[in-house]
Amino acid sequence: MRADVNGLSWRKSSYSNSESNSCVEVSDDLPGAVPVRDSKLADTGPVLVFPAAAWSSFIGAVKKG
Repeated sequence: MRADVNGLSWRKSSYSNSESNSCVEVSDDLPGAVPVRDSKLADTGPVLVFPAAAWSSFIGAVKKG
């Protein structure tokens, strides 16, 4: 899936340390898709874009352990 990720707002996990820059960030700005990036490479690194349903399944599985 390709998407224009310029100008998106990003958020870190609530489990992330606010002083650390080693986090995964996601954006809620694209309907039907969830862009994900590494905060250490926020300006230069790749952005992976997942279908929202796949991301939801992933998060559900992580929460279950």
